[in-house]
Amino acid sequence: MEGQENFEHIKERFISADLDDKIEIYTTVQGLSVEQYKELLRYFPIKHLAELEKAMS
Repeated sequence: MEGQENFEHIKERFISADLDDKIEIYTTVQGLSVEQYKELLRYFPIKHLAELEKAMS
């Protein structure tokens, strides 16, 4: 359960972050499942997806 609590904290930070911080969180947090990464993407502004893709490459 500790992992889920940690993810909830990460998600809260992600939701309240500005675009640059969202990108940093998404690209630096380790140990999340595919489903958890997908959940974070739900809170990412779709019009800036290219910036996230660029940061990941």
